[in-house]
Amino acid sequence: MGFKKIGIIGGLSPESTASYYLHMTRSFVRQFGSDGYPEIIIYSVNLEKYHQWRAINRWDLIAAEMIDIANKLLQAGADIGLIATNTMHKVFYQVQQGTRLPLLHILDATIAEIKKAGLSKVGVLGTQFTMGEHFYRDYLARHGISALVPCIEEQELVHSIIVNELVRGTFLTASKAKYLSVIQQLIGSGAEGIVLGCTEIPLLVDQQSCDIPLFDTAVLHAEAALQAAIADRVMG
Repeated sequence: MGFKKIGIIGGLSPESTASYYLHMTRSFVRQFGSDGYPEIIIYSVNLEKYHQWRAINRWDLIAAEMIDIANKLLQAGADIGLIATNTMHKVFYQVQQGTRLPLLHILDATIAEIKKAGLSKVGVLGTQFTMGEHFYRDYLARHGISALVPCIEEQELVHSIIVNELVRGTFLTASKAKYLSVIQQLIGSGAEGIVLGCTEIPLLVDQQSCDIPLFDTAVLHAEAALQAAIADRVMG
């Protein structure tokens, strides 16, 4: 039996999609010493269209297009799939209900790591949708993890840096300093770890910059997909 094929709904943003692909392939090489990693199918969307839909609260259009993409990945041979972004997990269940392609939720692997570290209260950084709405925090809460988010002004700052810099491949020292300041305030409020709840943030802030655990959702999601793809072959 060969490895399962991985389907990625990507382009949300290009930077994070590239990090998913590179992590999966490089992680396999590190673990097995060969270039025989699973086949990966990437469908890169029109990011501007998603920005526009979010701005007018048309999550129904976002879900409908991602269902269509998931089904195209299925037709292309994908065995498992993932949405390579945190924010779009707002409609994860609608998308999963609309496709037979099994999708891996981005927070499952993150929650496993948080529990492995013995933590129960984390700070969350991400887009305003991820920080300000309940879908993300509620998912964590259902697993016994309480989430702290920055104040509204800081949420706007974090969001602005994501959409105006990070998704476009711009990484500024000044912006990193602002993020670290927000993280310190979350620590002061009781955060035991920080969930980097936007797949671009780890491209700016890494563990060496922080004294408490950082949970890189992009890496954890990508690794979970890799392990799911190779599980049967390794076990066999």
